[in-house]
Amino acid sequence: MAEIIQKDGTWTFDGESVRIVPGRDKGVGLLRQTLGEVVVPLRALAGISYEPGRKAGRLRLRLREGADPLTQVTGGRLPDASDPYRLSVEPDRTGVAEYFVDAVRNALLLEQVDPGPTDAYLLPGPAVPMAVGAGDGTVTFDGDRVALEWNWTTEEAKRSGGPREFRVTDLRTVEWAPAKGLENGWLRFSLAGAVQPAAPKYDPYTVELFGFKKDPLMALVAAAVALRLPHPAASAQERVEDAPPKELPAPAAGVAEDHDALLRRLRELGDLHQTGVLTADEFAAAKQSVLRRF
Repeated sequence: MAEIIQKDGTWTFDGESVRIVPGRDKGVGLLRQTLGEVVVPLRALAGISYEPGRKAGRLRLRLREGADPLTQVTGGRLPDASDPYRLSVEPDRTGVAEYFVDAVRNALLLEQVDPGPTDAYLLPGPAVPMAVGAGDGTVTFDGDRVALEWNWTTEEAKRSGGPREFRVTDLRTVEWAPAKGLENGWLRFSLAGAVQPAAPKYDPYTVELFGFKKDPLMALVAAAVALRLPHPAASAQERVEDAPPKELPAPAAGVAEDHDALLRRLRELGDLHQTGVLTADEFAAAKQSVLRRF
């Protein structure tokens, strides 16, 4: 077992998972405090690193793409204080941090964990029910229904429509974006069949975020909802299956089907496969069709 205890939090590795407990230091962000303990199974990890620093180093877990709904919806845009997969390490604990990294890396190698994308979430996401107030509204989510209520900062055109309520099954996507510079952020719910959404300030299905302390908590709402929507990998596969089949280029007119022409055809098919125009299955089928002509 490997363990590192810091003001920022405690990480423990038992050979099968990394258990993360946020600390009580003032530098621990509200998101981490609210999320609480997180258990990351070894098979959800793509890697781990330690970055030494003059005042403090950093331990970072890198999760596999698609393994964690929170990482999926935030896309690396969480500030360090809110990132549950980052641990600030004091200079005198560098050796412990490096030992922790070695223990996790050795386990990843021993178990031959694939660092590539996953086709299902491997972490349970934030606990529900939850209610978060930030920006121009409050979002309540019980695991099935989402409710939006507005406050005094809400644009009148949006507030006049009253509260909104809908089910997860009514949704197509959920998006979270932090405030950046002079631009406000948002938590946007896109309903299936809805037209192009209005600006967050006017959209009755979007909470506008102003860059205050509670904004990252809306990312927890987004993660909890995203967990109950189709996984991105499944959505991508559906788009591929629904796409019309690619048409293979026809042989040039008037070219006799001799061996040279057929060999050129095979080379053309190989090039199309390498450049991604043809899938592996399409290439194999086309190749067999040409070979039968020899």
